[in-house]
Amino acid sequence: MIKDPTPSNDGFYMPAEFEPHEATIMVFPERPGSWPHGAKPAQKVFAKIIKERAASENVYVAVNDRTLKAAKTLLPEAVIAAGKLLSEAVTADGELPDRAIAGKECGGKLNGNIVLLNIPTDDAWARDIAPTFVRSRDGRSVRGINWRFNAWGGEYDGLYAHWEKDNAFAAEFMRKTGYEGYDAGDFVLEGGSIHSNGAGTIMTTEACLLSPGRNPQLSKPEIEDRLKAYLGAERVIWLPCGIYNDETNEHVDNVCAFIDEDETVLAWTDDKDDPQYEMSAACLKVLEDAGIKVHKLPIPDVPVTVTEDDLKGYVFEEGEDVREPGERLAASYVNFYFTNDAVLLPQFGGDNAESDARAAAIMKELCPGRRIVRIPARDIILGGGNIHCITQQIPARMTRESSC
Repeated sequence: MIKDPTPSNDGFYMPAEFEPHEATIMVFPERPGSWPHGAKPAQKVFAKIIKERAASENVYVAVNDRTLKAAKTLLPEAVIAAGKLLSEAVTADGELPDRAIAGKECGGKLNGNIVLLNIPTDDAWARDIAPTFVRSRDGRSVRGINWRFNAWGGEYDGLYAHWEKDNAFAAEFMRKTGYEGYDAGDFVLEGGSIHSNGAGTIMTTEACLLSPGRNPQLSKPEIEDRLKAYLGAERVIWLPCGIYNDETNEHVDNVCAFIDEDETVLAWTDDKDDPQYEMSAACLKVLEDAGIKVHKLPIPDVPVTVTEDDLKGYVFEEGEDVREPGERLAASYVNFYFTNDAVLLPQFGGDNAESDARAAAIMKELCPGRRIVRIPARDIILGGGNIHCITQQIPARMTRESSC
């Protein structure tokens, strides 16, 4: 693991998510305090998402001895990693070979393969525990960054008492897959707290990165310097806040996302009585002042909440944040994910059927070159996040291309 120099000094930067991917990382869910009813409803949705991603890119899925059987049942096309891995299979000119991953001939092109990796975790939020990947300016090399993870706040306001496996995941993933990586030391960061436009701008929220549970020993300018050094950025846009009741201290990936270098979608509501109204309005002002074009993507018309039946399905451990009946969840359509050919868009169903259709129409207009895949995501939001939160992209080794 590289501790010095930083990625920026080595000529690496964080590409935008809308650029081509080499692969996506996910973790198969099981934690009973996050995923009710034995995680079975969530596992079915995760499997659907994995298969949609595999239509255009490779997917690494972390499992353990308990989840392997369920993963193999729901993903019969998956292979178990052994021997030659994707990061070793990329040729010198950055091209992917047509066949063979995990030491097996999987039939057809490399794109579309699903690879199971035995790596234990505390939960399934790959966005926050997996490495953040950066790419060399010439496009030929990709490396990961190992941040420190403390369950979204550590002893101050973390969401569970033990996070050792999650904190070890990024380094173990890179070790098993052969990716080189940088060690960011004690700097606490989750992947969901940052977005990159791929052209020198990073977007984050003050509510999260300035939280006392992250890096209280560092000032805002010092945190910004770390972001620039590790992500190869020249500018950081600090949004004041995120989505109402977001237990991550309001990650940026739930409120705003880049769809091009100078263009974003922003979670929005016209209801001035909704607490999200003032929060989104404050973000809008910052974005417009920064010269960023903003498209409003309305939140669900009807708040998504925890029901009594949902609550019966959870099993919380000591020291873990618990749910309450009627609790408003941080549901947002901005928590989508770009695959190489699609937008995987959360859909909440029920009373929000009209809201779901509206969000899909907006994203189709904004991204006409991609399929809009509507994913029934209520079983994911019950865990506290959504589609973007359970994924982490590995950028392709190639020159930069446009977005939607």
